[in-house]
Amino acid sequence: MVPAPPWPKGDQRGMANGIGAGTYLRCAYHLNNPAAKSYEISHLRSNTMPMSPFGTPLKYQYTPTVVLPFSRHAFNGEKVITGEPGAQGTQMDALGHFAYIPNVWPKKGEPPREKAKYYGGYTQAQVKPNGASPLLKLGIDKVPPIITTAVLLDAKSYVGKGKAMKDGETVSVADIEGMIEAQGLSWRGILPGDVLYIYTGWSERWKDPDLKKNYYYSGPGLSYEAAKYIEKKRVVLLALDNPFTDAVAKGMLQGKAPPAKGTPKGLPFAIHHYNLTQSGIHQIQNANLAAMVRDKVWTSCTIILPLRSKGGAGSPVRPVAIGAPNQG
Repeated sequence: MVPAPPWPKGDQRGMANGIGAGTYLRCAYHLNNPAAKSYEISHLRSNTMPMSPFGTPLKYQYTPTVVLPFSRHAFNGEKVITGEPGAQGTQMDALGHFAYIPNVWPKKGEPPREKAKYYGGYTQAQVKPNGASPLLKLGIDKVPPIITTAVLLDAKSYVGKGKAMKDGETVSVADIEGMIEAQGLSWRGILPGDVLYIYTGWSERWKDPDLKKNYYYSGPGLSYEAAKYIEKKRVVLLALDNPFTDAVAKGMLQGKAPPAKGTPKGLPFAIHHYNLTQSGIHQIQNANLAAMVRDKVWTSCTIILPLRSKGGAGSPVRPVAIGAPNQG
């Protein structure tokens, strides 16, 4: 059985508490299938890939071959000279990546707005007491190896009618349930402990080298009602092939367009807010799902291993999935 919330006081794993013997056994079906293939769910990282405007651009420097003195050994290496590896490319958010201010607009006679709160009720002082501090709680190092079954939903086909979803467009609860039926997954649905992959088609804009600069700044995403829905399903991690997980209409980042319909006031990135601070669902941005969609690998075993960076707010990540083509 996959354990159910509420988790014990002091929890820092969120829905990843659902990973364990039960999810490993579900994975065994896919790993034992002679027709199974492995799929890369990350994009190749490079100096010329699309770069998030919310993180310092990543730049690798490739160093000359070094010959060790008094030996016949030679070796090569490289180093990161600028950038935030956990904010670029296919990357995973720690639960401590996001916080919220409970009282943004105090009513007359109320005290000043409260300090930031995190998943599990942790305070700013408990998580990040000063600007130079790593995350003392809820860091990426608290995420266990995620080894579980995954469901892949093809929103490009179902919501976009065969075309990539538009910027600001959302995947609703009705869409999720409709895709489950259309893809022949009604027999299992979404199980506790599953990873949920959603293909919107936005990743068709991911090009390396990034010459057109049209991948970031906007995109489709999950609806707020759907975030609550996947919490009830006890999804461990959500990954979309888009930059934000949230739906971002063109101009929203510049204050020229509103957040998606149904977004609570003052929470324009409501999916980040709900997943990371309320339900404890982990997130991956910029997932590479096209190959799995082409092969109709709707269910698989997935393995997700973020770097164990002490106190990190995120991590570059290389998710893989193992499943048989033409399932379902």
